Amino acid sequence: MPGLFLSLEGIDGSGKSTQGQMLAQALRSREHAVTLTREPGGSPGAEEIRRLVLEGDPDRWSAETEILLFTAARRDHLEKTIRPALARDEVVICDRFADSTRIFQGVTRGDLRQTVDRLHALMIGVEPDLTLLFDLDPALGLARATARKGSEMRFEDMGLGFQTRARAGFLDLARSHPARFRVIDAAPAAEDVARSVLAAVLPALR
Repeated sequence: MPGLFLSLEGIDGSGKSTQGQMLAQALRSREHAVTLTREPGGSPGAEEIRRLVLEGDPDRWSAETEILLFTAARRDHLEKTIRPALARDEVVICDRFADSTRIFQGVTRGDLRQTVDRLHALMIGVEPDLTLLFDLDPALGLARATARKGSEMRFEDMGLGFQTRARAGFLDLARSHPARFRVIDAAPAAEDVARSVLAAVLPALR
């Protein structure tokens, strides 16, 4: 596929959604066509699934059921949004992609990583060209995430231990795929983080 596919990953409260918006604005100011999207969601069907998995009681779904729901949403997102944008030679910035499922369902709540990877290979078969991992102390991330409140708090409600395991899983994943990942310190002010993000992305655009 032409275009450039970027994914943004990290624990809850790491600031990746804000940084995605800032990156999209910076790239558009440089005359790049950009599609800014998110997971779960990013297409009408996937947004319906988003409400199912992000709202409600933390024990609403098992990890195995979540893997199926997230993969179904991702397939629709890929068909309806990501592939068409890449075919138009756009930069796609996706707030979460398959790595989130590898960590949140595959690692933190059991040993399901192989299940996630097999289903991903069968139904998705696409990895981002570049993944930015926003790394942050889990206690700070959880404090940020809970402060914003809202209805989509199901994973935040799983607590600090869950976020701590997720951070460790993301860092392990980054070490395993150094060519694709860039780890960004998410603790500084948003403007400072944005400069680090742009420095990581611009070489890929060239």
